[in-house]
Amino acid sequence: MRETKAMAVPPSGPQKTFLNTCLKLCRRAAGASTMLPSLVVSALFILLTLVLANGARRLLDRLVKDSFMRLLLQEAIAAFELCACCFELIIVADNFGVSAYGIFLFLLTIWWAFNWGDATACPYTHIEDVVLGNTDIRTAVLISAFELAGGMISFKYVQLLWSLEISETHRDRAFGECFTDLQVPVLYGAAIEGTATCLCRIASNALSEFKPRFSTAIDSFISTSLVVAAFDYSGGYFNPVLATSLKYGCRGNTLIEHVVVYWVGASLGAVASVFVYQHPTVQKLLFGHKEKEE
Repeated sequence: MRETKAMAVPPSGPQKTFLNTCLKLCRRAAGASTMLPSLVVSALFILLTLVLANGARRLLDRLVKDSFMRLLLQEAIAAFELCACCFELIIVADNFGVSAYGIFLFLLTIWWAFNWGDATACPYTHIEDVVLGNTDIRTAVLISAFELAGGMISFKYVQLLWSLEISETHRDRAFGECFTDLQVPVLYGAAIEGTATCLCRIASNALSEFKPRFSTAIDSFISTSLVVAAFDYSGGYFNPVLATSLKYGCRGNTLIEHVVVYWVGASLGAVASVFVYQHPTVQKLLFGHKEKEE
């Protein structure tokens, strides 16, 4: 990942030898290959993150009475949870393939839909609210700032756990270099992020109105499919906070290029989705001649 100053000292000497011996004994007892424990470790890492974030939300609900402050902190927790899990999904994708990555992401998206409440961990949803007149720019910027803070903090948490190197796939990842996921020209990358974001938002809005059975799973499947489709081109982030938390400062892109692809591209796609979804042709295509209930 990124080049950073050491923030935690990994086990060394007798401690590391003892830890490695314990891990080898566990692998032999389970009769598992070297790769299986690594995937299990990734799953447990993600599970730990979900449990910690869920606990933080419950504590927040008890301690913070002001609704707006509670929303700000919920957004920060959601962004932390999203980015921390997606850091580990990078490990999954690099070592077990995009298919395993997609399965994890599909399940996580369903979990988040049921547990985040009003939080989105995504700035362009607040831009949509500004366009629709549901909030003001100042509020949207403030919420986005809390989301970005939560996402950026997640790297220190991930770095701490990775530095323990309890899995082969975590070795040398905590303090190594990272590289951009953008494999196409900047404008193409922005177009990919924007178009996919637009499609995701249209699908989500349509599902929220149709309310079909298993709508959450359908929405998750659509978004995951688009992420996987864009994975080898732009990385398939479709979320400025997620992209910045995972890839800001990585080799291969300047700051301007990063902003254009992952902030401008995705945000323009989200804004476009508002107008595309409200267009009479799209409404007729989606709802036919039935009049929508107001």
